Amino acid sequence: MNVLLKQTWAGLRLLIAMTVLLGIGYPLGVWAVSRVPGLQGNAEGSAVTVNGQAVGSSLIGIDPVPADPAHDPWFHTRPSAGSKDVLGPGDPSTSGPSNKGPYNEDLTKAIAQRRQLIAQREGVTPAEVPADAVTASGSGLDPAISVSYAELQVLRVARNTGLSEEKVRQLVADNTTGNGIGVPGVNVLRLNLAVHSAAPGAH
Repeated sequence: MNVLLKQTWAGLRLLIAMTVLLGIGYPLGVWAVSRVPGLQGNAEGSAVTVNGQAVGSSLIGIDPVPADPAHDPWFHTRPSAGSKDVLGPGDPSTSGPSNKGPYNEDLTKAIAQRRQLIAQREGVTPAEVPADAVTASGSGLDPAISVSYAELQVLRVARNTGLSEEKVRQLVADNTTGNGIGVPGVNVLRLNLAVHSAAPGAH
């Protein structure tokens, strides 16, 4: 009986110690690290704010929907595999690829449709549409597009915002980064916010 009590007490002490360590100490430690300057933004979802209000995340691409598709003033993201429409917009609450291979008939058909629609929207030939404009990313929520895809959209954005082509190209350059892996990429959310700031009437 004495041995049983000792074992029970030892188990109870271990339970209390691990509860305090992993149930209280560890979460508090993680929270404290997340408050370190330079890490807080990442810990809070890399939110992008305007006038103190969160307008999105720099890590999640959300394709803007123009009020008038015939006068579209926005830069667009890569398509999402999870969207109902071939060009999107996708659902930012879900993430995932289509898992379709390069020879999948549905995928090749969707790519051809996207290429045709984007070429029509931008007033170029289908051959001028870059690959990332017609293929979904692994997450379906890629926040960045290639510089080539951004440049393809410059003339339309300039025309529909009233901004000069030179100004729009400068906004693209200002929002072009190494994309974290050394490959130049343009963050669409930040770029569209810059467009809206330069042309407040865009909607």
